[in-house]
Amino acid sequence: MLQSTTNLAPAPTTPLSPFLNRELSWLDFNQRVLDLATDTSNPLLERVRFLAIFSSNLDEFFMKRVGGLERQLVAHVSELSADGLTPEQQIDAIHAKLGPMLETHVKCWMEDLKPALEREGVFIRDYEKLDELDRTAADDFFVKKAFPILTPLTVDPGHPFPFISNLSNSVGVMLEHPTRKDRRFVRIKVPENLPRWVPLPNKLHFVPLEQVMGANLSLLFPGMIVVESQPFRVTRNADIEMDAEDADDLLQLVEQELRARRMARVVRLELAQSMSPIMREFIVSGVEVDPRSIYSTPGPLDMSDLFVIANLDLPHLKFKPWTPTTPPRLAGEDVDIFAVIRAGDLMVHHPYESFAESVEKFIATAVLDPKVLAIKMTLYRTTADSPFVLSLIHAAESGKQVAVLVELKARFDEQRNVQLAQTLETAGVHVVYGVLGLKTHTKLVMIVREESDGLRTYCHIGTGNYNSRTAQMYTDLGLFTCNPLLTGDVIDLFHYLTGQSLKRDYRMLLVAPVNMRERFVLKIRREAEHAKAGRPAHITAKMNALQDSKIITELYDASRAGVKIELFVRGFCCLRPGVAGMSENIRITSILGRFLEHSRIYHFLNGGEEEFYIGSADWMNRNLDFRVEAVTPIVDPSLRERLREILQIMRNATGNAWELHSDGNWQRVRPKDGQAASDPQMALMALALKQARKPKPGR
Repeated sequence: MLQSTTNLAPAPTTPLSPFLNRELSWLDFNQRVLDLATDTSNPLLERVRFLAIFSSNLDEFFMKRVGGLERQLVAHVSELSADGLTPEQQIDAIHAKLGPMLETHVKCWMEDLKPALEREGVFIRDYEKLDELDRTAADDFFVKKAFPILTPLTVDPGHPFPFISNLSNSVGVMLEHPTRKDRRFVRIKVPENLPRWVPLPNKLHFVPLEQVMGANLSLLFPGMIVVESQPFRVTRNADIEMDAEDADDLLQLVEQELRARRMARVVRLELAQSMSPIMREFIVSGVEVDPRSIYSTPGPLDMSDLFVIANLDLPHLKFKPWTPTTPPRLAGEDVDIFAVIRAGDLMVHHPYESFAESVEKFIATAVLDPKVLAIKMTLYRTTADSPFVLSLIHAAESGKQVAVLVELKARFDEQRNVQLAQTLETAGVHVVYGVLGLKTHTKLVMIVREESDGLRTYCHIGTGNYNSRTAQMYTDLGLFTCNPLLTGDVIDLFHYLTGQSLKRDYRMLLVAPVNMRERFVLKIRREAEHAKAGRPAHITAKMNALQDSKIITELYDASRAGVKIELFVRGFCCLRPGVAGMSENIRITSILGRFLEHSRIYHFLNGGEEEFYIGSADWMNRNLDFRVEAVTPIVDPSLRERLREILQIMRNATGNAWELHSDGNWQRVRPKDGQAASDPQMALMALALKQARKPKPGR
């Protein structure tokens, strides 16, 4: 039974608030992830993966959201949340809501997934239950791999309590001197460069590294009596942002911010439930943590490490492998991607359609094409081994003008992006860090090519990062175009990003923080006017999160006017649907599954003159006011039809879909009696295969 060390009061309720609490709604989202882990219809190792995702998500939640609330407390911020709660009340409500979720989390592992894995021959064994052969292998691993790199840190009058780094696993040890009988506490960091699950002779059998360490402490402390050894883990506040306004060097500022984050306040302490009161008190006093943020668990700490188990090579325990299809218009080795785009706008849908055969091919072709004069690109999150980095370096070395905007402050990717920026600069690429005070979140590539009739610009405008790895797991859309009106806007936007342009009159793009909020508000109000005039009025929007109170208020007004509103929101949602006189015309659905729903689609019926948009921005305050974002219209009728088909598949979902009710609770959508569940991602995979089999179109 998971326990908290404090008795928390019931979460405050604000039933009449028009807004749902952002933090509690985020926990509801993570509960839906946990639902997928407990869902026996999912393959076993995928359930293990969802359990690991739940843990990883929760780490980030504590670092960012709980950390931010605690920072407000320290600063004596009295501002209320949109639903009327103080920072203190929100923290209390978070911890109260987390208790049952964490109990389910531990129970899912201990009583469900772990036994199910054992039935399949996969064992996470306890050291004390190992047979002689396995124990010898574990001890040998300790002696050869762990012992030389461990650094025990003793706490005594001459040695203060050691600094515990963020998200590190530790083993706490209580030692007793054999003659003096005095006791000392020692902290040992579990090495991050060793496997958390130590492999045993049977390749599907493992034992936790912290248990192997605990069983071999006599080698570390010869002659001393080991009274107790227990694992513990700390999470530190990552909601630390320094003032960029006065920064002379943004690169240096980000590096300072990363150092400050490493030393930040502890916002969560996880302890083994079997830990003695004496050791517990010693650790609690040493790390200085709010008692509300102490969690004791009977299960293993840091279950995000279960990704290793989920990745075992056991295909029969996973989703059937999916190979993205090549977009039909790009099929064939001799296809000229620039000719394809000149023939008409092209839209790709990842991971159903191949990222490598579209976006990567677009860049790689431009690098080798002697007619290409310039390449410009934004990078928000990418991988250390990104093919784009080598391509851009090669382009710069071959004499092309290459400019890359690297967002240094992409949270938790700062260090990677700092290194990326330095690598590109060293190779001669023009690297910029964006607009002062704003994160650059837009997803853009621009290629300038010299052709027989003059210079032509080709663009890719996407909803997702230029990241080859996440493109296999995130659903995203991208538009390739050489439409002069759109490419002209992209040229102007890059001038805004790299120079001092103050342009505001973009012709087709919705650009944040320049005109996007205003344009979205006008489109919502226009639907309300259509409804008041008796014309059909409908808004459909798909996004990651919905939080902006001004947009939500506009949607409430549109609902009152009679506009039918359908929202697909993967993560947290602060809009309260289904309230008579306020939001009875609004329906909200959340879709999760094997892929992370990341694409943003906006559709306005507009009295029959429909408008479709895709882009990088959610309807959140940060996206509309504090980030550089771009949302593009989709004007080609065939591409609009594709978006309409995607939204209809989402609308029909009865598998891995949840609906939000007016009381703030999410209820899983179930198929009607006798009907099979309709999984939207499975439907989109089937659609991609069907499209790939069609004869290649003439354009």
